[in-house]
Amino acid sequence: MDLAPRVSTLAWGRIEVDGLGVFKDAKLWPGGGREWDWNETGTRHRPGIQPADVAELLAHGAEVIVLGRGMEGALGVCPETVEDLQSAGVRVEVAHTRRAVEMYNALRTGTPVAGLFHSTC
Repeated sequence: MDLAPRVSTLAWGRIEVDGLGVFKDAKLWPGGGREWDWNETGTRHRPGIQPADVAELLAHGAEVIVLGRGMEGALGVCPETVEDLQSAGVRVEVAHTRRAVEMYNALRTGTPVAGLFHSTC
């Protein structure tokens, strides 16, 4: 099993990931990750994280997906996103980003976990 990369540092506007570099927002999965560019799917704070935002995480075999709603929780999550993931048999955890990163890092060595993290608001 490929391990998901560890988030080593989280600060306002900055997510540092071992082996991948520094991002503002990040998509991470077992064996890799990249910058999360909201413009790819037209994501905005409302309605928030869409099914299209998590499709790539599913494609990498995640069994748990952790969604970070921002440092202050300003990013929403579309109900369809959670419903689609649960229908696919994926456990979903949603939290402010600091807590979401803690959960993700704790899960990464024993579970195929992916994360979607917003580092501001």
